[in-house]
Amino acid sequence: MIVTKDTIIGDVVMQDEGVAPLLMASGLHCVGCAIASGETIEEACMVHGLDCDTLIEELNNYFQSKG
Repeated sequence: MIVTKDTIIGDVVMQDEGVAPLLMASGLHCVGCAIASGETIEEACMVHGLDCDTLIEELNNYFQSKG
C-alpha cells in the first residue's frame, strides 16, 4: 500500500491493523472513531495539528518494511 494525503485513515487501518500504534503515537488517537473511517490523512493531520508529510513517510516506511 502507498499512503498519500488523500488516503482514508480507515483504509490504512483495514490494510494492516499494525499501523494503529503508529497512528496513535503520532497523535491520531481517533483511529477507531467513526470519523476516521472517512477522513483522509491530510484532514486528520490538519485537525490535530500534525505534520502530514512526516506521518505519510512513517506509514509508507511501515508498509514498505512489511514487503
